[in-house]
Amino acid sequence: MAKAPAKTEEGDETPKKKGKLGLILIIVLVVIVLVLGALVALLLLKGGKDKEHEEPAAHAAPAAQQLHTTGTVDLTKPPTFIPLDAFTVNLRRDEGDHYLQVVAVMRVADATMDPTLKAFMPEIRHRINLLLSSKLPSEVATVEGREALSLAITESVNEALGFKPVRDAAGRPVPNGPVQAVLFTSFIIQ
Repeated sequence: MAKAPAKTEEGDETPKKKGKLGLILIIVLVVIVLVLGALVALLLLKGGKDKEHEEPAAHAAPAAQQLHTTGTVDLTKPPTFIPLDAFTVNLRRDEGDHYLQVVAVMRVADATMDPTLKAFMPEIRHRINLLLSSKLPSEVATVEGREALSLAITESVNEALGFKPVRDAAGRPVPNGPVQAVLFTSFIIQ
């Protein structure tokens, strides 16, 4: 006769590996199904968001053109900065002998203006030199004076490129052209 399988303390049979293996397989399958479901849901949500972002981008194009024509920064693309070589000029002598050393960059609407600006650079540097040397030390010593100087340089550079100067209601120059601003990175008066 055949021997009966050995019984454990609880009276169960020892080889219950099939039951445990089945349980482990079910748990692994459930985890895989949950992960796949989460990935599908994520892809569907991401696909919906991409379509939502495309619609405002289509509406933003006319707004971007309006922003560009009014002299402000077009937020749909980053600005381009074109460095200028350092300027060292003697200031007007009405207040003694002083000189001014300025390092600046021009913020332009897009990178396609770089070759044009380089072609006009001798005239641009000439105009900036004349403008800087016409100032008194007291005129450029204050923050307001430096901001006014920056606006005047921006206007002069755009004028050199063929854009007529535009003034606001207060009579201050408003950027009108490819150069949106002239930013000082170093400003020393001695």
